[in-house]
Amino acid sequence: MIQIIEEVIDYSELTETVRSTRAGGVVLFLGTTREITGEQVTMSLDYEAYPEMAQKELSKLESAACQQWSLLEVSIIHRLGHLDPGDISVAVAVSSVHRKDAFESAQWLMDRIKETVPIWKKENWADGTSEWVHPGLHCPPPTSSG
Repeated sequence: MIQIIEEVIDYSELTETVRSTRAGGVVLFLGTTREITGEQVTMSLDYEAYPEMAQKELSKLESAACQQWSLLEVSIIHRLGHLDPGDISVAVAVSSVHRKDAFESAQWLMDRIKETVPIWKKENWADGTSEWVHPGLHCPPPTSSG
């Protein structure tokens, strides 16, 4: 299951989408908004994306992970919009017969998501400044109206 949403991520429900009596390992990773980044105090984050492109890239990553590891299920949700400190921006849940595949694939998926998926993050700092961030893509964020 791959989703790009603007609502709060229900990580309990997401975890249930990958649980199985065949699974010896279920790994859930939650990317959360931290309030301190380096020396800066984060007031909020704003995520924007090209949803269709992001969905397509996430599906490619899901397929690649399933080819590289013996996975039973994979679910990825990325949230768009305005997030406050503590909010969950991304969740990756995987299940496999053995825990090693679950751990390795979840980490690989998160690393690739940050590198290749066309989702941009605007960090809004306490000093009133902000910065668009996407470590893997060097193209401008989408413009939004409003």
